[in-house]
Amino acid sequence: LRTGLTHEALGVIYEVGSSTIGRAIGEIRPLLAERGFAVPDRPGIRLRTLADVFAYAEAENVTLRIDGMETQVRRPRAGRPGRRAFVSGKRKQNTIKTTTISDHQGRTLWSGAERPGRMHDQTAMRTEGIAEQFRQHPEVKAEVDDGYRGLANEFPDQVSAPPSKPKDMGDGPVTEYYGWREHKRRQSSRRICVEHANAEVRQWRPIQRYTGRRETYGETHQAIASLVSDRAAQRPTRRRTSTELVPVRTAAC
Repeated sequence: LRTGLTHEALGVIYEVGSSTIGRAIGEIRPLLAERGFAVPDRPGIRLRTLADVFAYAEAENVTLRIDGMETQVRRPRAGRPGRRAFVSGKRKQNTIKTTTISDHQGRTLWSGAERPGRMHDQTAMRTEGIAEQFRQHPEVKAEVDDGYRGLANEFPDQVSAPPSKPKDMGDGPVTEYYGWREHKRRQSSRRICVEHANAEVRQWRPIQRYTGRRETYGETHQAIASLVSDRAAQRPTRRRTSTELVPVRTAAC
């Protein structure tokens, strides 16, 4: 999973046939995918569903960061039904979309909702029942990007999205433009940690470009994300204190 070696290469390393490697992967990969995601400072507890994530966020007062990710996959055969469903309008490639949820330190709490690349990020999360989770947990808050603006409009007290660009940008006052840009910058800095969580997953070769069967991508993604969450959960929780200030460089007189 880390390097994306082929079955033939693994067979040479372990001195077995490639079919033996395929059977072993078929047995081990589902076990890794079903493990769930590690909880920071809570060894032995795993988050496996979206309901588990929202229950944890409400109990620990954690503001969730939500973002989507696309992975290029093999193009379906010509004439196969549903071929266009995997063509991403953003990347102009055949992709599969997933959604990642992290905490304020970029530690992966959940990753899933595998959908064809043509589907919108917000539609994929609504299919997973995220709107119902926000209704059941009114204290949970989340930071999202422009792709989830519909959720921000539906739950304005819980979901924070970047502000919309003023329509009369050219004719309006300059202060309005700079105010909008500063608001967007601050919102982006609050949710940049989920981008870091996606970057950790992308360090694994299969997520950079998946060359296997598209039907097995979801299981592979879940297995890799669960392993990444284990390593991220071991990072100590960093809390900024009053004495932790930005260093100031002084010049000698």
